[in-house]
Amino acid sequence: MSASLPIGDFSRATHLSIKTLRHYHEVGLLEPSEVDPDNSYRYYSEDQIPIAQVIRRLRNLQMPVAAVKSVVASPDVEARNRVIVEHLDRMEGELAQTSSAVAELRDLLTRPETPRPVEHRAVAPTRAMGIQQTIDRGDALAWWQGALGELHATVEAQALSPTGPSGGLYASEIFQHGRGEATVYVPTDGSVRAIGRVVPLLIPATELAVVRHNGPLTDIDLTYGVLGTYVLKHEISVDGPLRENYLRAFFNTTNPDEWETEIGWPIFPTA
Repeated sequence: MSASLPIGDFSRATHLSIKTLRHYHEVGLLEPSEVDPDNSYRYYSEDQIPIAQVIRRLRNLQMPVAAVKSVVASPDVEARNRVIVEHLDRMEGELAQTSSAVAELRDLLTRPETPRPVEHRAVAPTRAMGIQQTIDRGDALAWWQGALGELHATVEAQALSPTGPSGGLYASEIFQHGRGEATVYVPTDGSVRAIGRVVPLLIPATELAVVRHNGPLTDIDLTYGVLGTYVLKHEISVDGPLRENYLRAFFNTTNPDEWETEIGWPIFPTA
């Protein structure tokens, strides 16, 4: 017969604090083997020590209590291991995101300031094949790649030829409120047949302040900051969607370091 341990001794044996053990009892994660009906003292069996050790390590991995309960209650090893592996996969993803954010921040802190030339450009109306959709900002990169891939496949399928670089229009609401209308397009003079999400478009004329961003889009906000500072400093900003021209992107090369993107900010005509 296993020994019965008061909560204090069980705490010392498992390195789980009394406060934590009480919490685990309340949420049904690790219930005492016995509770004295007269004084509510909690007692644990020595057989619960291995379970407590497992729980402690899973919680040290930031596994939610609900997931730990699933592990403890799993009827077999395979089911238990599946829950643990799923959590470890999530942790690896979060670690990769953290590592990327740390690298970007270090680069930002150590990057030398170099002047970025800003060009004023009058853009004529452009006939194009495009896809328009209201998107969430968090989905923008995945949507952008999928929509542009679809457009380039459709251009080829309809035997059309681009007349300029692919581009995008992005409503201010995407940046200001996290959701808004986005358009990606491929300029073409040919007759575009609407199919699925793809429609013929006329991209309107505009006047832009333009700056070039080299490399992946993960830090394109830094180039947006340069351009925004310029137009605000010169008091020439006007309402309208921001534009991007993809001079070199994923459909040209699989190396993001070789990507080239022009960013255009709508401005008052300056000519």
